[in-house]
Amino acid sequence: MILGGGCFWCVEGAYKQIHGVESALPAYAGGHVVNPSYELVCSGSTGHAEVVEVVFDPSVVSYETLLEVFFTVHDPTQLNRQGNDVGTQYRSCIMPMSDDQRLVAQNTIDAMAEVYENPIVTTLEEPLNFVIAEEKHHDYYARNPFQGYCAAVVGPKIAKVRAKHAHLYR
Repeated sequence: MILGGGCFWCVEGAYKQIHGVESALPAYAGGHVVNPSYELVCSGSTGHAEVVEVVFDPSVVSYETLLEVFFTVHDPTQLNRQGNDVGTQYRSCIMPMSDDQRLVAQNTIDAMAEVYENPIVTTLEEPLNFVIAEEKHHDYYARNPFQGYCAAVVGPKIAKVRAKHAHLYR
């Protein structure tokens, strides 16, 4: 599954320790440039979103459960932004890997519309020009928990997810 929920450091950090998640890697997808760099994606000129590729064992954790985490780690009602991170590269998006995932994702979006006061802006997209992000972004929060952005933004988001979904964590 590929998920975009703002800064990929937040989304990656939320999924890394969930039982059944085999890997969570920051990446770029949904744009028109082949193999873009972080700087190019951050410029907003490529059409890519910062995303996380989550590989999981469905016999341990379901796609539906992982989507519940997704809707906890970010605000799906903010169009092209998460807090102070503004631009299409921070959009809320799900990039299903199959028709079944697409159907479940759409049903989850519809269900979440009942939970949020404002309209859900999460899009379903194809993972065009998907590329794993540079190594320096892998495990960024785990390696830099006291860096300003991590301490102020990433840490609180991960704490919120862990509190709500404590039963999922190793």
